[in-house]
Amino acid sequence: MSATPALGSSHREAPVVAGDPQIDGTDTFAFVSPDNPDTVTVVANFYPFQLPPGGPNFYPFANEGRYNIKIDTDGDAVPNLTYRFTFTGGFQDKSTFLYNTGVVNSIDDPTLNFRQSYKVELVGSDGAVISTVVENGRVAPSNVGVASMPNYGNLRQQALATGKGADGTQTFAGQADDPFFLDLRVFDLLYGGDLSETGNPTLTGLNVNSIAVQVPKAVLAANGQDDSGVIGVHSTSERQSMLAIKPDGTREPSGDWVQTSRVGNPLVNEVVSSVELKDAFNALAPAGDGDVQGLVDRVTDPEVPKLIEKIYGIPAPASPRNDLVAVFLTGIEGLNQPTKATPSEQLRLNTNTPVTADPNRLGVLGGDAGGFPNGRRLTDDVVDIELQTLEGAIQADGSIKLVDALASGDGVNANDVAFEASFPYVALPHPGSETGPGGLGGPPRGNGSPSGGVATGFGGAALSNRPADSSSKLPLMPLAVLAVGVVMTGFGLSRSRRTTA
Repeated sequence: MSATPALGSSHREAPVVAGDPQIDGTDTFAFVSPDNPDTVTVVANFYPFQLPPGGPNFYPFANEGRYNIKIDTDGDAVPNLTYRFTFTGGFQDKSTFLYNTGVVNSIDDPTLNFRQSYKVELVGSDGAVISTVVENGRVAPSNVGVASMPNYGNLRQQALATGKGADGTQTFAGQADDPFFLDLRVFDLLYGGDLSETGNPTLTGLNVNSIAVQVPKAVLAANGQDDSGVIGVHSTSERQSMLAIKPDGTREPSGDWVQTSRVGNPLVNEVVSSVELKDAFNALAPAGDGDVQGLVDRVTDPEVPKLIEKIYGIPAPASPRNDLVAVFLTGIEGLNQPTKATPSEQLRLNTNTPVTADPNRLGVLGGDAGGFPNGRRLTDDVVDIELQTLEGAIQADGSIKLVDALASGDGVNANDVAFEASFPYVALPHPGSETGPGGLGGPPRGNGSPSGGVATGFGGAALSNRPADSSSKLPLMPLAVLAVGVVMTGFGLSRSRRTTA
């Protein structure tokens, strides 16, 4: 899978993570929990392009890695709360090649030969561990198929039962359907120079690995949150700089921990960073943004509108782009900007925003203050939103004027399967038993939806079409003119380490 020549929201966006898919972060979502509005849910996905029948090893989390959900509660670009997930476990019986040796009806069933557990530690802004939220959570396994796991929904529910913290925080780790929806042919000369060729749901039928936390708002308030109610969110992964693999197959990591993946807002590292900056961006903390002029220039004078103008003749907005980067770097004043905002690339969510009764897939651009870029719900159509934003849909007076020539976007407006109505909201993973003419970017493979008893629902939002009147106003303006940068120095990842998927 690491040879797949494609990119997603942050799927295979940089050279190092392209060769180490286990720790490749794909997407981060943050929203007020629709069924539990006194909490905030953050979902971070890793390990992209999982073809469901990909056995016999399937798709474990990296035991040698650390996976982090980071929350900045006071706007200074330094995470006040980091939920650090670490994993242990593996094959119970190594005398067989099988992931499961029979039908699996429980995560404790002896027929489940591959098992992982996880610990969640809460880390403060100084890097010290505040507490252990979950000591021994169970990972929901890869969905081998309906013959092996006839009621996968039960396995997820059993995994969820192990992830409850004493302070009311709920956690989850396991495989899920990839919730990011788009037509990835955008990278083939922007849909081959013909917008009528859009509409292919490239990630249909594929899975990811998800970690998630549902945090009581009271926990955020007790850890430095200011009156604005705004938090900044991003996810990262880390590996130690060296890994020795012994002749007997045991692995011994050592050395400093090195951040290898970083995801806040979608598509930032893909369409803003140049190739030479991508790995360094993945290694940088948000507090270091704004220090490299090369990337600053690419934000204020972005490449994508120029490509669209060259291929489709749609004029690129004039530079410098004073309308663009505040959405991603400080939040919008009056909507999701903290009281004292340090410019930094984070997904910003105003936790005081009520859950939208009738959500719009275009979020703020569709007149829905509860959607992207105010956080990100699972159903927010971020490709269409960001494409319009890059083309100047946000006017200088704060009004919204969508670009009619791009009104249909990429033609993929919803996920291939329904999201769940409760935490962790991501849909159940596609089973490996799906067969037929599908595959990467194709239709579902035969056996239909994932099996199990988990109710489906909105996943943080319901879908709706763009309203007839697309000239709605942002809650408040103006937008700040900011920039993002990347510190190139100090980044290192030993290429002598051998990593495996």
